[in-house]
Amino acid sequence: MKRTAYYAKMDTPFAHLYMASTQNGLCRLEWMRSNEERFFSWLRSHFDDFYEDPLLHEPIINQLKQYFDGRLKRFEVHFDLTGTDFQKRVWKALMDIPYGEVCSYKEIAQRVGSPKGFRAVGMANNKNPIAVIIPCHRVVGHDGRLVGYAEGIDIKEKLLVLEGRTIRNEKIVLDSKR
Repeated sequence: MKRTAYYAKMDTPFAHLYMASTQNGLCRLEWMRSNEERFFSWLRSHFDDFYEDPLLHEPIINQLKQYFDGRLKRFEVHFDLTGTDFQKRVWKALMDIPYGEVCSYKEIAQRVGSPKGFRAVGMANNKNPIAVIIPCHRVVGHDGRLVGYAEGIDIKEKLLVLEGRTIRNEKIVLDSKR
């Protein structure tokens, strides 16, 4: 059976976001700061055909615009995720982290039933196919340090500040929100 995806691009205050969907839902949302070829290479490796379709993505783009404007705290999006069972459990746990809150890799590992699996949680975060909406930016080191964000700590910091967190020296001020 032929697999088809549709994609769109949007500008954000921080960088471009590229997104791809199937008939079942959003399958990729990726920061693109320089080379868009990585995104298209991913599309070519996972789909037989892909087409640009901004209208299909309009509801997602509108939600993202509201998020970046500080008006949206929770996304309503259907997903078509590809990953291991463990990765999917981690990604679901990430979606349960409330807007503006953070937790550690160890806490996520405990939530997904793998208390010593904080490194595996980090790897699942690194493979997160849906940036921003599956909020891996809300996961920090056990001491509040901003660690492990594929598109750079600067974007992670901007997202957390957008959500009301105070950051000093690449570290969350854990006991306060702006």
